[in-house]
Amino acid sequence: MIKTDILIIGAGPTGLFTVFEAGLLKLKTHLIDALPQPGGQCSEIYPKKPIYDIPGFPEVLAGDLVTNLMEQIRPFQPGFTLGERAETLEKLEDGTFIVTTNKGTKHHAPVVAIAGGLGSFEPRKPPIPNIADYEDKGVAYFIKDPEVYRDKRVVIAGGGDSALDWAIYLADVAAEVALVHRRNEFRGALDSVERVSELADIGKIEMITNAEVVGLRGNGSLEQVVIRHSDTARGEELRDVDDFIPLFGLSPKLGPIGNWGFEIEKNAIKVDNSYDYQTNIPGIFAIGDVNTYKGKLKLILSGFHEAAIMCQSAYQIINPNKKYVLKYTTVGGIQGFDGSKKEAKKEVVQKIG
Repeated sequence: MIKTDILIIGAGPTGLFTVFEAGLLKLKTHLIDALPQPGGQCSEIYPKKPIYDIPGFPEVLAGDLVTNLMEQIRPFQPGFTLGERAETLEKLEDGTFIVTTNKGTKHHAPVVAIAGGLGSFEPRKPPIPNIADYEDKGVAYFIKDPEVYRDKRVVIAGGGDSALDWAIYLADVAAEVALVHRRNEFRGALDSVERVSELADIGKIEMITNAEVVGLRGNGSLEQVVIRHSDTARGEELRDVDDFIPLFGLSPKLGPIGNWGFEIEKNAIKVDNSYDYQTNIPGIFAIGDVNTYKGKLKLILSGFHEAAIMCQSAYQIINPNKKYVLKYTTVGGIQGFDGSKKEAKKEVVQKIG
């Protein structure tokens, strides 16, 4: 039985930052994640994708963000149960919880924080009959390492942020990049659409709109894609390629967590955002992309904020007779569980006159 103060389900960025906020309150944490390494989607799906909306970082690769978070939480010595999925939840008479994984590992804690991101997920695959024959043989639904596409002929399908972002990125990596979308309008950020248009104007990206990839051909590995145009006069065309990357998003599923008795709305856990992001089960919180409430923004920085608020309430549950007084890290530094202390630099202000 693994015992901790806060059991965190999900080791993505929000879950990792929860360790830091809990550590400042002298609360021990343990994380469960079905993936074999920390970082969630940032590590598993797009470690080389740049992120632009993390405060203080004009640009940071998703994998580097995870590395930085791991370094930030190192003084607090969190525990990890990786490669195992949280399967069952049991609430004991004293109000504490036991969470058991699919491999039988039991965890006991007075507070549970669900930071599972989108939950378990599967890529949304285009309805191409033989697409499974070319998976990992020229067809990929995620980009982990863009260097795989160095000097290759690549076709990307999709009209959202992911398709636009990767088309822009691979324009400087691949020999050829074609972006295929079934409409003229794109769903992604306006600046990304403008950037793709600029790259198309100078010949670094070929934009093929009002069209979709409907067939794949190749002997053992992918060699050609069949592109069907809405304009019947153009019909279908064969295009020689090395790689086809359909980016139509993820189909999220809560998995076993969805059967734990939470209020669910649109495949997300409803929480009370007027106070502390607690679920309808006292002592269990949901933070990050896994939760929903009026005005919810599914951003990493939103998850960071929710983690900080949640830990304050968790402290009161764990220490009902104590009052925590907020201390800024710029004043008190960071005290780890190993006794080490990282002192903050103190500014000296000199009054003149």
